[in-house]
Amino acid sequence: MAIVYLGLGTNLGDRPANLRAAIDALGALGRVEARSKVYETQPLYVTDQPAFLNMAVRLSTTLTPPALLAELKRLEAAIGRVASVRYGPRLIDLDILLYDDMVIDSPDLVIPHPRLTERHFALIPLADIAASTIHPTHRQTIRTLLDALPADDGVRLADEMAMRELVA
Repeated sequence: MAIVYLGLGTNLGDRPANLRAAIDALGALGRVEARSKVYETQPLYVTDQPAFLNMAVRLSTTLTPPALLAELKRLEAAIGRVASVRYGPRLIDLDILLYDDMVIDSPDLVIPHPRLTERHFALIPLADIAASTIHPTHRQTIRTLLDALPADDGVRLADEMAMRELVA
């Protein structure tokens, strides 16, 4: 079984329900072993859109990286994601952040996620569940990479009562 860390994000519709649907659907791809806290994040790049909810999960799976990517894209579509502008609003976004200690750089798939180390909204939830995990190309822990980022860029813990069932 491979250990995979996924980033989940949503900023359209019923955001908590979108995350719940994604977590439920991930159970068909393996076993969700850990869930981070849920964070509300101001959008980056395209800023004229609603705030995101972001979290990370640890998934154990037998799927290969390309097969996992294909299944994640299928799940996004099944939950209701439609094509939009890059970095634009989305009902659900499922990203492979880390897959064991693999490094893949192909036209269709890059692992570790190429912008992981520059994004608070990805590193903060990942540190909740994988702080001591070593990034395979930077050779530092997730916590060290997070601590090296400049000041927080608008990531805050989401309303705890509303998010409790997502991290249980």
